[in-house]
Amino acid sequence: MDFSQIRKIYFLGIGGIGMSAIARYFNDHGVEIHGYDLVHTSLTKKLEAEGMSIHYNIDSKKIPRDIDLVVMTPAIPKDHDELVWLNANKYTVMKRAEVLGLLSRHQNTVAVAGTHGKTTTSSLITHVLKYCGLDISAFLGGIMVNYNSNFISGKSDIVVLEADEYDRSFLHLTPNVLIVLSMDADHLDIYGHVEEMYKAYEQLCLQIKSGGHLIIARQCLSHFNSDFMDLLKQRSVKVSFFGEDFSFGDIKIKQSRYRFNFQCLDFEKILNIKSELPGWHNISNTAVAMYVAKTFGLKPNKIKEAVEDFKGIKRRFEIVYEGNKVLLDDYAHHPEEVKHAVKTVKDLYQGKKVMGIFQPHLFSRTQDFYKGFAKELAALDMIVLLPIYRARELPIEGVKTEIIYNLIPNENKVLVKTNELINYIKKETEYDVIITIGAADLDKYHEQIIEIING
Repeated sequence: MDFSQIRKIYFLGIGGIGMSAIARYFNDHGVEIHGYDLVHTSLTKKLEAEGMSIHYNIDSKKIPRDIDLVVMTPAIPKDHDELVWLNANKYTVMKRAEVLGLLSRHQNTVAVAGTHGKTTTSSLITHVLKYCGLDISAFLGGIMVNYNSNFISGKSDIVVLEADEYDRSFLHLTPNVLIVLSMDADHLDIYGHVEEMYKAYEQLCLQIKSGGHLIIARQCLSHFNSDFMDLLKQRSVKVSFFGEDFSFGDIKIKQSRYRFNFQCLDFEKILNIKSELPGWHNISNTAVAMYVAKTFGLKPNKIKEAVEDFKGIKRRFEIVYEGNKVLLDDYAHHPEEVKHAVKTVKDLYQGKKVMGIFQPHLFSRTQDFYKGFAKELAALDMIVLLPIYRARELPIEGVKTEIIYNLIPNENKVLVKTNELINYIKKETEYDVIITIGAADLDKYHEQIIEIING
């Protein structure tokens, strides 16, 4: 498809973080944007303020008849009334990943894949490259605080984006540089078995353009076929390994912020880097971004400045409020991510009593990982559990938040209905730090929680 001929696009599920970035790209290029979403959010308000037309009830009569293209999120079910109408009337319908793949195909694309850390690492890469003077574009899965956006528009051919494994979306990509951060089991509702997920990651790696660059943890290779490295070598793909070609060390915590050193082959060692991002895992993500910046020929002093200037991403261990008491928010929705979030808050606020509010995301994910969630949440001082956020799914018999609750050995735990959360927090005062955890919409309660904290 020749996107230069597109004049009007309809987005089915425009309020999603990935969908909204693509909508912003086309809007920035003068395309008229219309869309539907189920929920009116702060993000959809911003899209409307930027000139996009959005409706929130399913109604095919509100779809412009002269649209050139429909872009849909994979979360939209096949029997969605608007999608059925669009297909019946033979409109061109493409998934978000297909569009992103086409947009990036002829660009110098840096893609970040992995079960955890995609948004943080891709956002860090974006900020460092842009801060150091490269006029890049970026499609991101979170709102960068520095730019208050998940989309950056640039005039060079460099594009940074996330390679999303959900629905095998990342297989539409042919990156120049691919970073694989981790490959823990996830989205088993799509893959069926973790081995199928590994195959998808391997296929993505083999789609790197000839002469490209793969940056990966060596342990990931154990999940690939034995001839994997030979296939990359035949296409002159360079392979770099975490902890070997680059590394970080001398980690310290000072005034609730991390400091560390960075080093890699043929590059000046960078010392005493201050990071606004809490957690050891985010130091690892930052090191990846710094290594990518090095491959673009950027200077050590500018890379350090850029890292220290990065203010983070909304909902990625975001410090929402910091006073006598603290409110944090983290998007963690996998046991490994919950583990990092809990460890980080306990490290940064040692001796403080931490209340964690967790809302499981998806019935299928809860079914797959309820034991892991129970194990990691137990390290909190107080645990508040909410009903499962269903998102795109129908309920699964026997799968409720109770299956997590029953396995948590910590006695300081409680099940609370979503509409009773604020009243519970008003009554419970024995805490110093609150952290909301999960990929649902817990952030909508933050203003009320801050009022309670200040009360």
